[in-house]
Amino acid sequence: MNAPQPLSQDKTQHPGDDPYLAVTHEVFNQPTALENYNLFAQDRALQEAIDREGAGAATGDLKQFGALAGAAETIELGFRANENKPVFNTHDRFGHRIDQVDFHPAYHQLMSIAMENGLHSSPWTNPGTGAHVARAAKYYMHSQVEAAHCCPITMTFAAIPSIRKQPELAAIWENKILANSYDPRNLPDGEKQSVTIGMAMTEKQGGSDVRANTTRAYPIGAEGPGQAYELVGHKWFVSAPMCDAFLVLAQTKSGLSCFLMPRWRPDGSKNPWQVQRLKNKMGNIANASSEAELRGALAWMVGEEGRGVPTIIEMVAMTRFDCMIGSSAGMRQALAQASHHCHHRSAFGNRLSDQPLMQNVLADLALESEAALAYTMRIARSLDSQHLEHERLLARLATPVGKYWICKRVPNHAYESMECIGGSGVMEDCIMPRLLRESPVNAIWEGSGNVQCLDTLRALHKEPDTLDAFFSEAAEARGSDARFDRFLAQLQNDFADISDFEYRARNLVDRLALLMQASLLLRNSDPAVADAFCASRLEHKGGLNYGNLPSGTDPAAIIKRATPVVE
Repeated sequence: MNAPQPLSQDKTQHPGDDPYLAVTHEVFNQPTALENYNLFAQDRALQEAIDREGAGAATGDLKQFGALAGAAETIELGFRANENKPVFNTHDRFGHRIDQVDFHPAYHQLMSIAMENGLHSSPWTNPGTGAHVARAAKYYMHSQVEAAHCCPITMTFAAIPSIRKQPELAAIWENKILANSYDPRNLPDGEKQSVTIGMAMTEKQGGSDVRANTTRAYPIGAEGPGQAYELVGHKWFVSAPMCDAFLVLAQTKSGLSCFLMPRWRPDGSKNPWQVQRLKNKMGNIANASSEAELRGALAWMVGEEGRGVPTIIEMVAMTRFDCMIGSSAGMRQALAQASHHCHHRSAFGNRLSDQPLMQNVLADLALESEAALAYTMRIARSLDSQHLEHERLLARLATPVGKYWICKRVPNHAYESMECIGGSGVMEDCIMPRLLRESPVNAIWEGSGNVQCLDTLRALHKEPDTLDAFFSEAAEARGSDARFDRFLAQLQNDFADISDFEYRARNLVDRLALLMQASLLLRNSDPAVADAFCASRLEHKGGLNYGNLPSGTDPAAIIKRATPVVE
């Protein structure tokens, strides 16, 4: 029997002998990453809204910011901040209580970008025509990069109207709140040139029913607005516990009152409010949310005693507006990812974005995104014009309606966009899983859907003229589309009797939102967008999922308008 040949004498050619034979396939039919593009220059709906709503003078600044937001390095910060959860430390290594939350450097870089660009301050430092509109546009772009860190940005921005109700406190805090710089150090505010502001309202037993709060405020000396108190109790949800001060609700002998509670006392000692733990959230990962106990924490009363809710409600209203911006931004980013993918990906012999069924889905997603943006930016213009009665009334009703509707539309929008991408969209190295996890947050925070509907009812009862202002604004599109005219007439008829509004609230608020979105698109958008929106949203003919645009619409035009061009 012959002996086996040594391996060295084997003349068979192996793949490893030739690097070209080791290559199993060529990577093709894959889109490039959606990065190094300008989020402003590649968003026609946003550019048009800026001009329409009075912020045209900010176009150059917004274009620069759009380039920053779309840079690969900036986008990477969002991924790093979400891959590294905040870490809470109760004490330092010497045993001192510090209540410190440590973040990945990417989080701090994103916070710096936001604050250096005035996302927390610009309408207050430079008020006037277009101020809120321009700021909303920046927030809209920045939130597409990473939404979670925008929570402390929003609260810092929204705190100003409430703090200004107590001028002596505003004199101490306002300049530092509005400084366009970021200082994350855990130091007394007296040692810092810039600060961030949070809020602590909800408790275990009450949630949205803040009047059930049990936290008590005890006067140190004189009582009343601007005076010092010590707070004892707990807070079930304190977002961004690393903020330098918080607006807090607590009970006094006259009822629920509002207080400004700093992280440190004026003498440099730690204020005795203690974080118990960080929340373990399904989304909003980069932002720290916490539970806290107040053990005699020093705070100063803001506004009238016993009127805590009316005092803090202006802050809440502004945070609700930012929820609208953030949810609109989430839809825009999801749509951008889906449309970019389908523009560069082929299947069954044709590019995905050219295939009729995919066109129906993409165009439908684009309608939702543009309608949300149009509504949000119109409310931004109202905020710039609160000296006008129509704008004040419109914002009062349209804010809870918009917060309810836009924020609720995001989760299914994110999922459908993910499905357009397919299996790759489920992978954690794609932004889509983060967008999906983030998608329910704005609908739940700052008052859930039912709370927004009840606030709509409250506005109607307290100021019936708000409904007149809403219908008057929407009716500016009357005569441009028969479907819209019928929808408007029916809705006005249904509001003739609101005796059982609370039971029917969701249906009525849904339709108020659709009415305003249709009106804005008919008056301002591309005819293909307005026509498809009216055909699919105002005339219900079955299918509830995305991809139910009726025949006769122009999906190709809608998709082209909405797709960022990144080759």
